[in-house]
Amino acid sequence: MLEMTLCLNPADSRPLYQQLYENLACQIKSGQLKAGDRLPGKRSLAAQLAVAVNTVDTAYQMLVAEGYLEAREKSGFFVLEYTDMLPVQPPLPEISVSKEPVSVPVRFDLSTGSVDTALFPFRTWGRIQKELLYARPELLSHGHRQGDEELRQALASYLRAYRGVTCSPEQIVVGAGVEYLLGLLAQLLRRNNAVAVVENPGYDRPRTILENNGIPCRCVDIDAGGLTVSGLRASGANLCYVTPSHHFPTGATMPAGRRAQLLHWAAEGEGRYILEDDYDAEFRFDIRPIPSLQGMAGPAGPVVYLCTFSKSLAPSIRIACMVLPVSLLDRYRAAFGSYSNTVSRFEQQTLYRFLQEGFFTRHLARMRSAYKNRMELLVRSLEEQFPNITLKGRHTGLHLLLTLLDGPGEAQMEQTALDAGVSLRGLSRYYMERARLCPPNTVVLGYASLQDADIPELTAALYSAWK
Repeated sequence: MLEMTLCLNPADSRPLYQQLYENLACQIKSGQLKAGDRLPGKRSLAAQLAVAVNTVDTAYQMLVAEGYLEAREKSGFFVLEYTDMLPVQPPLPEISVSKEPVSVPVRFDLSTGSVDTALFPFRTWGRIQKELLYARPELLSHGHRQGDEELRQALASYLRAYRGVTCSPEQIVVGAGVEYLLGLLAQLLRRNNAVAVVENPGYDRPRTILENNGIPCRCVDIDAGGLTVSGLRASGANLCYVTPSHHFPTGATMPAGRRAQLLHWAAEGEGRYILEDDYDAEFRFDIRPIPSLQGMAGPAGPVVYLCTFSKSLAPSIRIACMVLPVSLLDRYRAAFGSYSNTVSRFEQQTLYRFLQEGFFTRHLARMRSAYKNRMELLVRSLEEQFPNITLKGRHTGLHLLLTLLDGPGEAQMEQTALDAGVSLRGLSRYYMERARLCPPNTVVLGYASLQDADIPELTAALYSAWK
């Protein structure tokens, strides 16, 4: 009979079957139990160890499941050959963790990606989601791959009414953020030696996404009217990424004549497309938002329209959409028609009802009013503290450009503000090329997450830093 050394400790916190399993596995790994050895029967071993038969059976079954033993009908349990395939690992190198320099705590964050979370419609959004959770169990299943049909219909109506976008629901693709949708679009358009133009200065992430997906990018400088068409033509590109309604970070709005020139450029060559990011267009404080470039081109035009609800709702609610021109629909469905939608159907249906029942337009009106008041408070406070500044961007978006006319330089303005507990970025950081063109002494102030009551303290801190 096979002799085994087994020791089970009732005082051990591990269950007895676990102790037996580990003991036997260890003996197989060490070679004490060899391939072909027959283990004692369950009842025999249980009697020998003074444990229940189920304890032995559970341990044996675990060893069979993991390939240490083979169960042969009417014969018992036999040890399988074991070869330790894991190579000897060298000791892990010591990783030195560099200590970050101690800095002044940030009291005021003027980054441009923040929103005022207190303005989120918690009660209404939560009520709709709760109703859907109990009344619509089918939302736990897969929906339409481009997004739920009801939501796409509501989006088509909203975009037509408020952004001048002319499209059918079939042209809309809902996805988890503009970055995700832009990545799909890049894969769709990278054929035929695609080259894209991006705005300089501008938002660097679109360039990163396009280049990560195999589309090289060229930077074209903007002027007071946005991207220059002469620079676009000289680039030799066949794709163009623009923010015509509200350029980031300068706030420039592309005039109608420039938009028409841009559309003419796209129509002149086969396979040319304009990627229109409708950044911050819903936050216009003086006049109604300017109609989209896509609306000028029409549903068959060469414009892909992109928009997000990150600023109007919250960044963590990852809902965005793109409107594809008719010419790209078949290609998109052939390439990505089998992809599951990346937005929860509960979120989709909540947004659908939020749009359909009029809550979204009321919510936007409330946000515009709150942000406009905050911007005006900030402007007044800054102008009282600094008689020698210029401020741009008062009428659109959620940030301002501040230029200190006799300032010490952008880098020093950034650092001294940070020393005073104010985090902000200089305008030159948004220049991907030719930063020498950047206006001097200019910083970007994102005010969305500020509290109105904190504005006097903020401007006093900046004055102390820059005086």
